[in-house]
Amino acid sequence: MNRELPKGWVWTNLENCVDILDSQRKPINAEERQERIQNKKESDLYPYYGATGQIGWIDGHIFDEELILLGEDGAPFLDFSKDKAYLIKGKTWVNNHAHVLRAIENIANNLYICHYLNIFDYRNFITGTTRYKLNQSQMRKINIPLPPLAEQQRIVNKIEELFTNLDKGVESLNQAKSKLKIYRQAILKYAMEGKLTEKWREENKDKIKQTSNSLENINIKRELPYGWTSTYLKNIILEIKKINPKEKPDHVFIYIDIASIDNKKQIITRPKTYLGKNAPARARQLIKEGDILFSTVRTYLRNMAIVTKEYDNQVASTGFCVLRSSNVNYKWLFYLIQTDFFLNPLNEIQRGTNYPAVRNSDILSQIVPIPPLEEQHIIVERIEKLFSLADYIEDTVDSKLEESKVLRQSILKKAFEGKLVPQDPNDEPAEILLEKIKMEKSNKGKTIQEKLVQ
Repeated sequence: MNRELPKGWVWTNLENCVDILDSQRKPINAEERQERIQNKKESDLYPYYGATGQIGWIDGHIFDEELILLGEDGAPFLDFSKDKAYLIKGKTWVNNHAHVLRAIENIANNLYICHYLNIFDYRNFITGTTRYKLNQSQMRKINIPLPPLAEQQRIVNKIEELFTNLDKGVESLNQAKSKLKIYRQAILKYAMEGKLTEKWREENKDKIKQTSNSLENINIKRELPYGWTSTYLKNIILEIKKINPKEKPDHVFIYIDIASIDNKKQIITRPKTYLGKNAPARARQLIKEGDILFSTVRTYLRNMAIVTKEYDNQVASTGFCVLRSSNVNYKWLFYLIQTDFFLNPLNEIQRGTNYPAVRNSDILSQIVPIPPLEEQHIIVERIEKLFSLADYIEDTVDSKLEESKVLRQSILKKAFEGKLVPQDPNDEPAEILLEKIKMEKSNKGKTIQEKLVQ
């Protein structure tokens, strides 16, 4: 049941306040679009739109005006934080995954309709289970609270004003998140250059035990701090056991592949469970608590994680280089491999087009600086303390970003309840405007009938 509206407003169906231009849509597949735009100048190309936004370019246009696009299928209908409708302007092409709407002149405002369609509850209007669809007949029935045209404009102006201020705040929060990434990388850089523990070394110079002379020392260009040495990564890594889970067909095991890694937090979050007889071909590496999983595919994505106790004696994909530390702190090693100076050389030598990757030997042949064991422990403590502060700040920023989404929805909710701007008694009621449209449609229908009779 529709709620009560302010004076001058009226509930109506979407089809009563927009022209539906779906019949003019024309889908063109990506291959044909690519052929058509090849060797064309950028100035000769026009945006090609789909359900949720621009998806490419095309060398022609169907429309040349401001329009509302509302997803027909593939739109995030059940996610209230994401847009289902958006405005387009100028010369454009639209495929058949978006409904094309134009507010009827003197009845509705494009932006007003668009904002409402982004807060509307589609649950009783869509079909499908995995890929939701809003067909045209259902879309026509969408009920919309329609205020007088002048009030629509005032509402739109206020929404845009508030959203502009909100967007500035969101931009600042996102900039803060970006700076935290730089901050974390700077911490790792300073840590692996010995700058985080510089004062500690001065105070403990007499107690520092030199890094083991048994390591094959490799000269590197930069000077190392006192007590440090450098060597190939392979010299501080133990070999791991290869297994075949199919030899125990009824044994249940946890399998960790690259998709199991959350590369934002560098942790294992989505492992899979298999019977030995159903083991994937890549399930070959027996892992232990404290091992480090380092993805050899697309190293720039930083798919890496430490194996925690719950995954001890489980199985990892051969898509990982498994680093089991020998005589070094495994947490220190984990922070080391996250540094740009370790990753950048690997990013540059990846092979392959579809699945650019490095070999285990590429990773193990990286030269790494190694502090004394006691200093490694100190470095880990200090990194964790500084990262903990960064995590707290990031959690606060994320919380504020979530609040901004709620605030955005709250602004829209108030707008369509008539609580965002004051009503003006001099505005022509929406109901009268709708009656005028009905009369015009009725008169057009009579004219057509008369012509048919003649």
